[in-house]
Amino acid sequence: MPAFSARSFQQTVRKTWFFNVRGDVLAGLVVALALIPEAIAFSVIAGVDPQVGLYAAFSISLLTAFFGGRPGMISGATGAMALLMVTLVREHGLEYLLAATLLTGVLQVLAGVFRLGGLMRFVSRSVVTGFVNALAILIFLAQLPEITGENFRLLVLVILAAGLVIIYGLPRITKSIPSPLVCIVALTAVAMFLGLDVRVVGDMGALPDSLPIFLWPDVPLNLETLAIILPYAVPLAVVGLLESMMTATIVDDLTDTRSDRNRECVGQGVANLGAGLVGGMAGCAMIGQSVINVKSGGRGRLSSLVAGVVLLLLVVFLGEWVAQIPMAALVAVMFMVSIGTFSWASLRDLRTNPASSSVVMVATVVVVVFTHNLALGVLVGVLLSALFFARKVGQFLVIRSEISPDGQHRTYQVSGQVFFSSADAFVAGFDFGEALDLVTIDVSRAHFWDLTAVGALDKAVIRFRREGARVELRGLNEASATMVDRFAIHDKPDAADRLMAH
Repeated sequence: MPAFSARSFQQTVRKTWFFNVRGDVLAGLVVALALIPEAIAFSVIAGVDPQVGLYAAFSISLLTAFFGGRPGMISGATGAMALLMVTLVREHGLEYLLAATLLTGVLQVLAGVFRLGGLMRFVSRSVVTGFVNALAILIFLAQLPEITGENFRLLVLVILAAGLVIIYGLPRITKSIPSPLVCIVALTAVAMFLGLDVRVVGDMGALPDSLPIFLWPDVPLNLETLAIILPYAVPLAVVGLLESMMTATIVDDLTDTRSDRNRECVGQGVANLGAGLVGGMAGCAMIGQSVINVKSGGRGRLSSLVAGVVLLLLVVFLGEWVAQIPMAALVAVMFMVSIGTFSWASLRDLRTNPASSSVVMVATVVVVVFTHNLALGVLVGVLLSALFFARKVGQFLVIRSEISPDGQHRTYQVSGQVFFSSADAFVAGFDFGEALDLVTIDVSRAHFWDLTAVGALDKAVIRFRREGARVELRGLNEASATMVDRFAIHDKPDAADRLMAH
């Protein structure tokens, strides 16, 4: 048995780590280079020093390589998470952000332990599209302060325009080097060579000059601290898992493989715990970087590990150069992320998609943009999807009937789903004013789902009996029969009085 276990372990390691060494290493290098500007930019969005985002990108990428449930997926500091941190950082400071990051990690680990990853199947495509579009809009809006107001200058706009030309023009010539990286390097070199007086990354705070160390957030461990960080940790945990699950789905499709979503919840939680203990902000899976990794040949866990380690080495040993990056160049990169993230096809499809799907998508976008709360937007979208689904399913209820030759026995054939949305239609399908001796309600093609459905059945049976007809109920399937036997009152003493009491 030990030999078998050792051999099985070796096969598992080889299958997830070393089956694609060359592809994973090269992809990891590309991703590491592309991570630097985004990690810094997301730090700026959150209102913290660039080192907070860089340490987060390193630690989260490294830890998800070991603990995540989706090989080949890249995680780090993200715009969705950064946007939720702004108020906490502004009102309480960095130490409380680190504490909230730790609590976020705990909540995500618990989500994995209780197998909540499977709940992603209840999030419709319309909600996902709205989520992504809202995220793109918020990222775009977060960049405007860098190019408007007191930062508005013609030189800034020139650098921004040049950055966008490089980002979108270079791929037409070559795709061997990430165009955002070329944008950053080229514009930084020009700004330094010409001595341009523009706002740079170094103006935002000090970059790391050493490897991260373990530290505990300097906050009191009491209920007051919990009351401060919990309202931020819960949305961070939810949004982080939502974006991670959506990214995992995209990578699944690109690689024709399946991810372990519950393990991914645990992996994201462990990664955020690690980030909080080394001075990093909370993060999650990155859609753009994951796609870059896969398209660059990354398939295994090694690609994420290489990306995190190389990122840290670049920042620590080239920090003086990174500090000279013009903020306008980062704005260009974030504009690219925003434009690339937005689903432009969803605008074209508004006219052709079902009205309910378009309403769900637009509602999700509107709620997120106006509240800056991605979790609330997704919740509204899911609730609307459920209501539209219930309304649609409730319409597929048909009640047909036939009368016996003597006109004293009518049989009703019920087909469809009976639940809170269709219960009124169920009752309305019967003619209670007809003089009959016997009424048969055949529900062999129907299903009773909830208490409202059982209540509608009670109402129909009791009203027929009031008119002097005997009622025969037949064809209940096992699940419906269990529900009716347990909760129905039409066969109980004083049924009419009990129905009126409800």
